[in-house]
Amino acid sequence: MNIVQPTVSPPSPELIARFKSIVGDKYAVTDAGDIAPYVTEERNLFHGHSPLIVRPGSTAEVSGICKLATEYRIALVPQGGNTGLVGGQTPHNGEVVISMRRMDKVRDIDVESNTMTCEAGVILQIAQQRAAEVDRLFPLSLGAEGSCTIGGNLSTNAGGTAALAYGVAREMALGLEVVLADGRILNGLSKLKKDNTGYDLRNLFIGAEGTLGIITAATLKLFPQPRAMETAFVGLKSPADALKLLQISRNEAAGSLTSFELLADIAVDFSVRHGIDVRAPLSGTHSWYVLMELSSSRDDARDTLEAILARGMEDGVVDDAAIAANLSQRGAFWKLRDEMSSAQKPEGGSIKHDVSVPVAAVPDFIAEADAAVIKLMPGARPVPFGHLGDGNIHYNVSQPIGADTADFLSRWHEVNAVVFAIVLRMGGSISAEHGIGVLKRDELPEVKDKVAIELMRGIKAMLDPLGILNPGKVL
Repeated sequence: MNIVQPTVSPPSPELIARFKSIVGDKYAVTDAGDIAPYVTEERNLFHGHSPLIVRPGSTAEVSGICKLATEYRIALVPQGGNTGLVGGQTPHNGEVVISMRRMDKVRDIDVESNTMTCEAGVILQIAQQRAAEVDRLFPLSLGAEGSCTIGGNLSTNAGGTAALAYGVAREMALGLEVVLADGRILNGLSKLKKDNTGYDLRNLFIGAEGTLGIITAATLKLFPQPRAMETAFVGLKSPADALKLLQISRNEAAGSLTSFELLADIAVDFSVRHGIDVRAPLSGTHSWYVLMELSSSRDDARDTLEAILARGMEDGVVDDAAIAANLSQRGAFWKLRDEMSSAQKPEGGSIKHDVSVPVAAVPDFIAEADAAVIKLMPGARPVPFGHLGDGNIHYNVSQPIGADTADFLSRWHEVNAVVFAIVLRMGGSISAEHGIGVLKRDELPEVKDKVAIELMRGIKAMLDPLGILNPGKVL
């Protein structure tokens, strides 16, 4: 994919030596082979290049890097686990990469305050485990949790499968520590839930994709560990039936409904055929499926789930269902869901959409998008799945069987235009949880409020006047 980027001046050998002196030779990568994992991403959609990867081990080192970069106008790309899906973490034009993975300390866990302070390089799964060790829950959960980092999660405002109950990453952070472009350190690691002392600067940096500052640490909210968790895999006829089941679930379960995933038959089929150790949970096939989960501090989750499914069957909404009998079976249900993105690869090219519409509009959106995409490209195979409870659908389109992959992918923006037009007409968003990066950068001015774009540009100019932080991303 061709990316238009601003001119970036590469650092001289002498300047590279100065960057090395900040982090130490051991943590400065200049060999092309060692650099390779930092300049490509999982989907192989974006390819970058960089003369230098610096791996700081402290906030002071990040500050030193930014001060030096500002002095010599060297562009920087902050990077966490390199799991982003919109090219925001890729050095497209030879920028220096700041890999945050060494900053992996959990600085503090405060059970009384229900908070945990993590450095940006802490792997999400490790944060979950550290919370569990003190009988607490850090609920952010997504497919890449074994490799994505807290800093990256916050920089992209990650969503995930538990957002229905706990919100997105933005709602799980109480405070941030951020290094600005000129090296100044903003210390906002507050544990307070109430603090009305002026502007909420924290939210400027969450979701900014490293364009306004580099998140080095965060104080995160923890929650009581659920005592009971029940999971069901449900077969249905349509997204409209899934929406009715969601309404029943909300009425019956209230706040204990933590996940409600809508899965098209084709998405389940891909996972079963191409996933590793993935099996279909139900004996028959259905046009649509729901993966739902209840979490409760009491022991009534099973009864509640059974009541929901019974009501769904009485109302003709649920055709079949299986409730996980143990943790192993629950894991198998979620593995099928987690494999959906990777299981599309053997089917050829896939044009991705991470969109959201009002929850009530999801069935109409899918129907209209399917018709529009197939009209544009006969034989194309829509593969919709995602977080119905949030209105967030990953509306992916697999290439027609036997089609040329390069020709198919060359129509990426053409397909985007068709899908985005429907999303916007329904009052939705072209980016629900993956961010803007470069993939959706050029569309953003067309769909965002004009005054909002002006304010965003003004904030960028104030915080990063030289434009050295993740240039060409978002704006």
